[in-house]
Amino acid sequence: MILDTQTSYPQSQTYVLKLHRNAAPADGRIVGRLEHVASGHQFPFSSVDELIACLIIGAALSAASHPESQS
Repeated sequence: MILDTQTSYPQSQTYVLKLHRNAAPADGRIVGRLEHVASGHQFPFSSVDELIACLIIGAALSAASHPESQS
């Protein structure tokens, strides 16, 4: 058996989601900060749409700084 040497969840694509104390997801109020673990970049957001945009921006920045990890 040959094991895959590449991790399924690379650190270059790992984020920490922090919800603000005033966030109320059950009421549709999503406010917080997304942090990219590898770079430390922080992306504040105040809606689900902004959260998704933060993920897209973070992925683009990660891909630009780690072109070898794209396959």
